[in-house]
Amino acid sequence: MKNKPSNRRNFVKKTMAIATGITIIPRHVMGGNNFIAPSDQLTKAVIGVGGMGQGHLTYEGTKLLAICDADGKHLANTLKKVGNDVKGYRDFREVLQRPDIDIIHIATPPHWHGIMSVMAAEAGKDVWCEKPMTRTIGEGKKVVEAMKIHGKMFRLNTWFRFKNNFYGMGIPVINLKKVVNSGALGWPLKVTISGVTGFNWKFYWVGKENLAPQTVPSHLDYNMWLGPAPEKPYHPHRVHSTFRGYWDYDGGGLGDMGQHYIDPVQYFLGKDNTSPVKVEVDAPQQHYDAIGTWRRITYTYADGCQIILDGENKDKNAAYIEGPNGKIYNGFKSTIPDIQRLIDSKPDPEEQIGTFSDSVRTRQKFALNEENGHRSAIIVNMGIIALRLGRTLEFDPVKQEFINDEQANRLIDQPVRNSWAY
Repeated sequence: MKNKPSNRRNFVKKTMAIATGITIIPRHVMGGNNFIAPSDQLTKAVIGVGGMGQGHLTYEGTKLLAICDADGKHLANTLKKVGNDVKGYRDFREVLQRPDIDIIHIATPPHWHGIMSVMAAEAGKDVWCEKPMTRTIGEGKKVVEAMKIHGKMFRLNTWFRFKNNFYGMGIPVINLKKVVNSGALGWPLKVTISGVTGFNWKFYWVGKENLAPQTVPSHLDYNMWLGPAPEKPYHPHRVHSTFRGYWDYDGGGLGDMGQHYIDPVQYFLGKDNTSPVKVEVDAPQQHYDAIGTWRRITYTYADGCQIILDGENKDKNAAYIEGPNGKIYNGFKSTIPDIQRLIDSKPDPEEQIGTFSDSVRTRQKFALNEENGHRSAIIVNMGIIALRLGRTLEFDPVKQEFINDEQANRLIDQPVRNSWAY
């Protein structure tokens, strides 16, 4: 299907149609829309095996049946690793047509995350998606709606809110949440994310201006790689490991790491159902295509809480969390006396499902799902839009749109190429 535009709506209608003379009845048809017998092994496909997809060819409770990549070299190299039971595809739509696959793992560049998640849900699949959840706020809304309509489970692949130590803090996020919930720091809180507090904004993810068009390599289906993104002449710096430097596909270091860093803040501040009401930026003027760096991004919530992204590491004495009554620094140093005793004395927050196969089997939402994941992705995309426009923006968390700013709102739902519209 190389270089053939997608008719997405026709595809959805045909997704479960039988392409051969052999009738294969999907397991969800046999036992209801979401039926998976406890004895059944969950099956999966990984779309995008050039980067992050390599780390997710195997994980708990699943069997890999298919991989897909628009780059023939990525596909061929990975097929050598995964065994004869795994089939390779160049067009992900063929993967979605397989009735024997339960989970679609999306490890593509972010400009594909939203549309692939929606199409997978429409095809009856549960979805594991890499971060950032979506490249635009509007795409996030569509993913939330699709999972609800089709009753699908969704996992966003950033895990710090429910397991592992959290970057420079050196402790699990659950301990930060217990301190915040205790009230010992006071309210409102300011959270600073910088190199000083233990985080790296990866400013090497910048684009190059005035790229000279080059010949597309024979092994790359560049039209499929672009998919819904605007058509731009091929240059190797626009694809694969350096795509993050271009607005069409991602958001630089903020797009790459923002949801890893910001999602736990949403969680321990108790703001999974809302968003900041204002974003302020201090940055050089951004190029229309190639992403640059920034100095500072400040988000403010309606109650006065703030998240500060310090790209320059300007505040050398910054605390990670600061409130009227205390501070927590990098390495979990704190002005709160006996902070560990305080943590030990407080009840654990409500338990979350931290293994996606458990979520798929029980049909209970994963810890970081399409709803709370969309909220933390909104913060990333608010910052990206403010950077591109170079000004302060006010945001309505309920309507999920900018206030009295038509230009900013046009970046909530951005045009897609050909018939990939959804």
